[in-house]
Amino acid sequence: MKKTKSDPPNMRRFRLSHLLFGIGVLYLLFVSCKFPQLLRIVSTLSGDESYNKLEGAAVLDSEDSDLSKSIVSSVYRDAFHRRLEDSRDQGAPLRPNTEPKKEEERLPESTMHIPPRYGRITGKIMQEFKRTNDLSVLEKMEEEAWILGLKAWQEVDKVDEKEPVKSSVLDGKPESCPSWVSINGDELMKGDNLMFLPCGLAAGSSITVVGTPHYAHKEYVPQLSKKKKDGGLVSVSQFMVELQGLKSVDGEDPPKILHLNPRIRGDWSKRPVIEHNTCYRMHWGASQRCDGLPSGDEEEMLVDGYRRCEKWMRNDIIDSKETKTTSWFKRFIGREQKPEMTWPFPLIEGRMFVLTLRAGVDGYHINIGGRHVTSFPYRTGFTLEDATGLAVKGDLDVHSIYATSLPTSHPSFSPQRVLEMSETWKARPLPKHPIKLFIGVLSASNHFAERMAVRKTWMQSASIQSSNVVARFFVALNTRTEVNAVLKKEAAYFGDIVILPFMDRYELVVLKTVAICEYGIQNVTAAYVMKIDDDTFIRVKTVLKEIEKVAPEKSLYMGNLNLLHRPLRNGKWAVTYEEWPEEVYPPYANGPAYVISSDIVTFILSQHKDRRLRLFKMEDVSMGMWVERYNSTVAPVQYSHNWKFCQYGCMEGYFTAHYQSPRQMICLWDKLSRGRARCCNFR
Repeated sequence: MKKTKSDPPNMRRFRLSHLLFGIGVLYLLFVSCKFPQLLRIVSTLSGDESYNKLEGAAVLDSEDSDLSKSIVSSVYRDAFHRRLEDSRDQGAPLRPNTEPKKEEERLPESTMHIPPRYGRITGKIMQEFKRTNDLSVLEKMEEEAWILGLKAWQEVDKVDEKEPVKSSVLDGKPESCPSWVSINGDELMKGDNLMFLPCGLAAGSSITVVGTPHYAHKEYVPQLSKKKKDGGLVSVSQFMVELQGLKSVDGEDPPKILHLNPRIRGDWSKRPVIEHNTCYRMHWGASQRCDGLPSGDEEEMLVDGYRRCEKWMRNDIIDSKETKTTSWFKRFIGREQKPEMTWPFPLIEGRMFVLTLRAGVDGYHINIGGRHVTSFPYRTGFTLEDATGLAVKGDLDVHSIYATSLPTSHPSFSPQRVLEMSETWKARPLPKHPIKLFIGVLSASNHFAERMAVRKTWMQSASIQSSNVVARFFVALNTRTEVNAVLKKEAAYFGDIVILPFMDRYELVVLKTVAICEYGIQNVTAAYVMKIDDDTFIRVKTVLKEIEKVAPEKSLYMGNLNLLHRPLRNGKWAVTYEEWPEEVYPPYANGPAYVISSDIVTFILSQHKDRRLRLFKMEDVSMGMWVERYNSTVAPVQYSHNWKFCQYGCMEGYFTAHYQSPRQMICLWDKLSRGRARCCNFR
């Protein structure tokens, strides 16, 4: 646009100067508003307390509710980074030695005790971080777990010894339960398709489900898309009836004591199938499938005298009928003829059924429409008393469920029944001299039976009794106050539990791993640190021999190693690209059991202290990632792989055996005590 002659030059200069002046004023206003907040963040990160003291009154007068929560949780977070106290002397390690101060007294101090760390953001840092950035999903879970854990521990502290919680869980008294329960379809849906069985089941108990299967619907199966003419679309109509145990950890499925899965359209084959199985710690056993062919009549194949699979009519099998001559001849020679009836598959889409599940002496028996269809033998490690929930879900409408002949008491609900308060199983005091190996055992708050099995088996090894090896359980808190109260008593009595003051979640297992590393260096001076699960049986002497094969000056990472494993992008265990952008994982040892040398542990703790330790929800992958970083930046690491650190179950000559129930642990220890490292392959 051309300048007009009517505008004098001094007018144009006047407008430009005003514009520049306005921009300067806006800039000064912006700096004056934002500079104090920026200064607070910089001073906190640098560890300078001078500004905090000047602004202390302003912070204390803040009405931000999030700030108060963060400050309270910082007390326990800071305690987490201090030296972990042995639970033999401290009934609950990680608790402050003194009563927490009031907020006004501890605010400036609690945020400065320990340098800020990745994943452990203390009060003042969290306040500024929430205002300036977004937390990752894992960090949000962690923050919530710390806050809830603090509240849960405060509730435990309120449990007075003189006035214990009125619960059979604490006092060991039998719990009174009804002999029968019933529920209709609407009530079942409101309860997330789960029916509670207060005292579990007993031999003779029965559960009757009345429902109607849905008509088949189309589902897309990628594996069949290339083989099927209809582009991988298959007709599906199936449902599940599951007896479930108590859930112990958020994110981890409860054990499935019985999984009954009728598939009316079969495995996309249009032939009906009924599958039976069990699942412990998200590990499925060998399935029993009934597809219309009768199982054997041998005695070892029968369950309380019933076949495991009855016969029903199939379109692809035509029964050959005897001729009149053959039938007459058999009668002539006196051969007994048993009349045989073949029934169609008892479940039909859109037609009501009555399914009865009965607990026998040797197994479960399933009747549909009054006829016996299948039987499934009990598996060791899964008891009827533990079946405290019935889940019915899938392609069906449930009309009603009736459970009868239920046990009216369940004393085994009380951990006092499981925990044997004997001096024999108490942990030895922590040695003051350096040790060869520290074993950290990941456990859940209500895994009383698993911990007791460990105490009575491999924790009695000679190396542990001589204090050359030390083992401790690492347990986070439960949502139930009474469970935490019993856990606190258990820790105080046995002296082998380190209680971590955050709410347990499957995604936060990595925090327990960091705690194990810290304990193995700060509470004991261990040359090597080993992490295992509480359902893992370890041959301590054999593992020590494997470690001794490596030169002491070498950095060691030992276990059942995985190479070039790719993250799953779909399904229950899916990992998003935000969580893991790379296409493959680094080399990592399977989580049930692995060993690292103390120099790697020290590196992990230093990275954690400097907030440079990357945390990932899969703790075994996290360890592989940390070791890889050490290997590439500090010193070469010797990766030692051996299949005998078993990932699934047990194998002959095992070093460690995974997914072992308490009964299997006792069996393995009994065999090992006799000099035979043989598996107990039953559940």
